[in-house]
Amino acid sequence: MLHPRARTMLLLAIPALIIGVASSLVLIVVMKVASVLQAMLWTALPTKLGVSTDSPAWIIVMLTLTGIAVGLVIRFSPGHAGPDPAQEPLIGAPVPPSALPGLLIALIIGLAGGVSLGPEHPIMAVNIGLAVFLGSRILPRVGALDWTILASAGTIGALFGTPVAAALIFSQTLSSNNDVPLWDKLFAPLMAAAAGALTTSLFFHPHFSLSFPHYGQMQIADIFSGAIVVAIAIALGMVAVWCLPRLHRLMHKLKHPVLVLGAGGLILGILGAIGGTVTLFKGLDEMQQLAFSQVFSVSDYLLFAAIKLAALVVAAACGFRGGRIFPAVFVGVALGLMLHEHVDAVPAAITVSCSILGLVLVVTRDAWLSLFMAAVVVPDSTLFPLLCIVMLPAWLLLAGKPMMMAWRNDK
Repeated sequence: MLHPRARTMLLLAIPALIIGVASSLVLIVVMKVASVLQAMLWTALPTKLGVSTDSPAWIIVMLTLTGIAVGLVIRFSPGHAGPDPAQEPLIGAPVPPSALPGLLIALIIGLAGGVSLGPEHPIMAVNIGLAVFLGSRILPRVGALDWTILASAGTIGALFGTPVAAALIFSQTLSSNNDVPLWDKLFAPLMAAAAGALTTSLFFHPHFSLSFPHYGQMQIADIFSGAIVVAIAIALGMVAVWCLPRLHRLMHKLKHPVLVLGAGGLILGILGAIGGTVTLFKGLDEMQQLAFSQVFSVSDYLLFAAIKLAALVVAAACGFRGGRIFPAVFVGVALGLMLHEHVDAVPAAITVSCSILGLVLVVTRDAWLSLFMAAVVVPDSTLFPLLCIVMLPAWLLLAGKPMMMAWRNDK
């Protein structure tokens, strides 16, 4: 009774569901283990030793030891715990299975130790590697590219708790033609993304959204204000884009990963001691502290944004295993709150959402994902037309500009 097109789509429905659920479970296990280890390192251990977790000395020691530990994992694990994330896009080539355990251990240590990177890149690499390795043996007629698409869609759904981000991202990467409509190609990836999102929601709910006063009707002046905010965010982000490959080359002159990451951990510790614990970790929970606190000033928000962006560049340049999207969102929130405090006539909903849009656009160079992150963090439907408009000059500013990646010929 089904059309051949429908039967073709259904062929991958069950594998898509399985991959989506599995992608979410990998993320959940990693985050739970990292959370337990973080509580031990940053709550139980300093309490037992009678040390304050806000102590600059404790922050420096913890980040330095974290860097050394990650360096040892990368040095001695098979495959050196996967490729250097600073030289890879979010969705890359499959990683050999032998490198996946080391990659997971390096990620967990970094997340728990306070490194300013998110879980998205290593989780994506692990899920793609597992899907391609197992899928090619169970269903050898399905190509590696198809398994990669399903695993990345499931991971995106799991990370953000919704399949919307996957739909937006793959709508621009899966080109359609007259014979195969776009939604035929999106069917299986969306199935995987939905399964990943639903599985994640059973165990925890990612807290992306922040509460700001409702934004009313859009005014012409708001468009100019939003465009200026986006331009400021892009300018700040492009400083990081310029610094990353140069710092990557400089740090890797030390050659040995333990030296590189140990030195990087020391620098991260010093930055953390200056900015405080709110500038540590991936930034998702910490941005909630920024939004709900009433004690921070313009200079505080500016300090948080600068320290977090510097920590993001250092962590990526040194080879810590992690992603750059979540810390970029934190920087966008801090920058947006600073601009609102400086010019309170511009609503916080505009400054924060436009700052996030600009920073995420610099980091990912993906307009749909940038719009999605800005709309999720500031969930106000009346803002979306404004975000779509200010995206246009933002895209013009970044056209032809270098990506936030280290040079491939770095040694």
